[in-house]
Amino acid sequence: MRSAAGSRQVKGPGGGERRRHRSLLMKRGRKINEDNNSSSEETAEREFKRHKITDEKNVVVQSPDWANLLQDIILQVFQYLPLLDRAHASQVCRSWNQVFHMPDLWRCFEFELNQPATSYLRATHPELIKQIIKRHSNHLQYVSFKVDSSKESAEAACDILSQLVNCSLKTLGLISTARPSFMDLPKSHFISALTVVFVNSKSLSSLKIDDTPVDDPSLKVLVANNSDTLKLLKMSSCPHVSPAGILCVADQCHGLRELALNYHLLSDELLLALSSEKHVRLEHLRIDVVSENPGQTQFHTIQKSSWDAFIKHSPKVNLVMYFFLYEEEFDLFFRYEIPVTHLYFGRSVSKDVLGRVGMTCPRLVELVVCANGLRPLDEELIRIAERCKYLSAVGLGECEVSCSAFVEFVKMCGGRLSQLSIMEEVLIPDQKYSLEQIHWEVSKHLGRVWFPDMMPTW
Repeated sequence: MRSAAGSRQVKGPGGGERRRHRSLLMKRGRKINEDNNSSSEETAEREFKRHKITDEKNVVVQSPDWANLLQDIILQVFQYLPLLDRAHASQVCRSWNQVFHMPDLWRCFEFELNQPATSYLRATHPELIKQIIKRHSNHLQYVSFKVDSSKESAEAACDILSQLVNCSLKTLGLISTARPSFMDLPKSHFISALTVVFVNSKSLSSLKIDDTPVDDPSLKVLVANNSDTLKLLKMSSCPHVSPAGILCVADQCHGLRELALNYHLLSDELLLALSSEKHVRLEHLRIDVVSENPGQTQFHTIQKSSWDAFIKHSPKVNLVMYFFLYEEEFDLFFRYEIPVTHLYFGRSVSKDVLGRVGMTCPRLVELVVCANGLRPLDEELIRIAERCKYLSAVGLGECEVSCSAFVEFVKMCGGRLSQLSIMEEVLIPDQKYSLEQIHWEVSKHLGRVWFPDMMPTW
């Protein structure tokens, strides 16, 4: 038993030595592995840095390939370019030239027709016009002509119009930057060119033909071919159109939403036609009341019942009236309630007329008076503030108002005055307010900082 015990005692210490030896080997192995791993990481990092430096040295900066830009992007850019610049850009490469001839690029176009000797405006090159007519006339949909006052430019516009036989225009605008332009042309020449568009378009929705010799028969052609689509018609200063001609348009074009014309074309029959059940609600009606020479223009009266029927049918309509009359010609106006919302006096208007405005224009939203005279408008402004509860924009030019009355006017209107454009010369200091004080007082009632204008902003 002792030998057995002894053998266990001898064996015990030998097993402990082996375990310690194994533990030392394992620790040494871990250290070697850690050293190897550390060495591998350092080596990998050095290799990465070496390749990175090599790559950076070999980098070649490439310029953008403009020829391979998406055509949709090129199209968007071309639409903002003037025609001549667009034509030059189309010569850069085949892709850009293809975009230059895409139909989408030619749906909207403005012809600028000016004579270099009489105008500083840039004109569309005649050769480009020929190319447009030849290759893109059937793509045109939204077209306008901007011409100077020369007869030659108006004739050029008519020549282009007469060639638009393959197009279907949706909008057409004839814009004279200065009179007389189109009015200098023989009426038959102008009507012939315009009729080409009326007959071939079939889908005109917007037509602006101010200051042109358009007449009643040409309007009948317009209605016969575009009555279902016409929504906007602006034809102020068209002396060859009669009230019967514009009444024909109102009777047939039931989708009309905006109409601009001279006062001599306005009639009770027209207002009643625009008020019929089959007609849509008109959104904008602009009336220009103009007299070129004092005492030579005869004005008629519109019945209050016609205005009432019109407003009942289109209660949200904006009725805009521009007055360019002499003082003695206002006698027929503002004698009873009129549903005007925006009122502009381009010439001097008397205190009496402005007083009547306060009594007869309860729907008034905007009032601009360019001139009045040397008599203060204190009472008239106060009356307008009392009666015109929707007034939100006021502009006063060569007028006079005492500072106290002006502050009271602003106080009565309050924060609804979103636009207040008053010349500094209009305000007359008094015992209560000086010019230095008034802007603080007005600002307090408006709820924002306000100063008088140094020049007209309307």
